[in-house]
Amino acid sequence: MADGGEYRDRGLPAVRPREAATLIIVRQEQEPRVLMGKRAASHRFMPNKFVFPGGRLDLIDQRLRVPRDLSTPVMRRLTESTRASVSENKLRGLALAAIRETFEETGLIIGRRTENRLHTSNPVWQSYFDHGVEPPLDKMDFIARAVTPAYRTRRFDTRFFMVHDEFIHSDPDEMGRASGELLDLHWLTLEETKALDLPTITRWIIDMVGERLQYDREEQLRTPAPYVRFVNGRATIATL
Repeated sequence: MADGGEYRDRGLPAVRPREAATLIIVRQEQEPRVLMGKRAASHRFMPNKFVFPGGRLDLIDQRLRVPRDLSTPVMRRLTESTRASVSENKLRGLALAAIRETFEETGLIIGRRTENRLHTSNPVWQSYFDHGVEPPLDKMDFIARAVTPAYRTRRFDTRFFMVHDEFIHSDPDEMGRASGELLDLHWLTLEETKALDLPTITRWIIDMVGERLQYDREEQLRTPAPYVRFVNGRATIATL
């Protein structure tokens, strides 16, 4: 793990990180593939880098009511090393944020079919529900947490979630409704990602995905997750 120097904006005061979530979608073929896209050059945070879809936690994500919850081991890991004042609604909201941001950035609908149509006043989530799906929270894995180093104009406390392709409700190769926040969207093998311009943390997460895929699905949900922070410029890794 690098020391975080690629992220540093020198001479700036430290800022508090914002809560964010990322979704790694694993497409099972002869070799597992993951969906990645390139951030536009105009972005202030990680311009021109290839990343997984994701973004900031919104208030609606914390307030949304959905039929299923995160599995017990996943919620337990999310709760570890988290302030006591952080509610389960907020932690659940991070998983929902990962689904919403993926829907907005790629056009992909990650969900489970349901006959009970859900409703909300939020236009993005309602557009998602109109496809007759519900978020598959019970099958979402929490695989890592990472906090952007201090002294950045933008910092994020990001939870990385993983889900498998049986929950892709739309055509996985049709992403024409994407917002444009991510460019050059591609399904890539883990080996192919190594040739991309990746943030250090993303490269490390890809290694974590490869290790996690060695386990069966239920064991994946129970497998510990690393938590990466930077102390005095050096990465420290705890286990959740």
